[in-house]
Amino acid sequence: MQTFTFYSSDDKLSFSGVNEGKKEVVNCENLNRAACDLAREVADEGGALVAGGISPVPGYMENKGKNFVMKEFQKQIQVFKDKGVDFLLGEFFGHIEEAEWAIEAMKQLCVPLACSMRIGPAGDLSGATPQECAVRMAKAGADVVGINCCYDPFICLETIKMMKDALDEAGLSCYLMAQPVGWHTNEIRDDKRGYFALPEYPFAMEPRLLTRIDVAKFARDAYNLGVRYIGGCCGFEPYHIRAIAEELSPEKGFRPPGKDKHGSFESLKKSIMKCQRERASKEYWTELVPATGRVHTKVLAEITKE
Repeated sequence: MQTFTFYSSDDKLSFSGVNEGKKEVVNCENLNRAACDLAREVADEGGALVAGGISPVPGYMENKGKNFVMKEFQKQIQVFKDKGVDFLLGEFFGHIEEAEWAIEAMKQLCVPLACSMRIGPAGDLSGATPQECAVRMAKAGADVVGINCCYDPFICLETIKMMKDALDEAGLSCYLMAQPVGWHTNEIRDDKRGYFALPEYPFAMEPRLLTRIDVAKFARDAYNLGVRYIGGCCGFEPYHIRAIAEELSPEKGFRPPGKDKHGSFESLKKSIMKCQRERASKEYWTELVPATGRVHTKVLAEITKE
């Protein structure tokens, strides 16, 4: 269970104007402590681990320097130390340098640590390739390295493959992680802005949503690539996470609750509707290319004209 501490450094809270006009001030310490308590409460219900999470600091982009950024990281990490989190996660870094600083700060706690970047095949915002980013994160001390956010599962895995090859070539041993967005983003494969560059972002992304079939394929492809920290970022819904759990249940050794009740694609054979029974196969769903149901403006104009 990841603590809800994304962008909850004092620097970011100030930058966002969270406390403007408020009598009770929210700061990094009280917000992060509450987040740790909530995550631990839920984790204890099922024997899960708790991850303390840190993310980019606005001061980095404002060129306030390493000392400033490290102090912001340290405030959060001190809370995680007090609360006894099981491991640390740095995520959503667009610059490898800041990711290295985050790893350096997280190493102060003697717990496993992971670090991921919001990059695609074109590399980070400073010009570093995915291969260089992976090697530098591993050398900085990360136990797990990978990708989160900005690109869809299949672009994400393409990038992970580049990172994996570089780590193998450098003789570095660490785990891989992949947490892509829940939308198809093929058009912006080489755009360093990621899904922010899409014309539908942020209020019309629904037609791009991944199906549970897409996510199951991603989970299998990621596992076959050697990725063992598999999940999702923005746009992922609970049923997407369930699709990952169901696809990898043989490897995990148990099935998600309720799986035995609704079965798989074969369960459609029980439908009273013939059209449903005809779709009771994995082949039908894996070969399907879903449509949005929308008619493009030019096509609609032609139809209307006729």
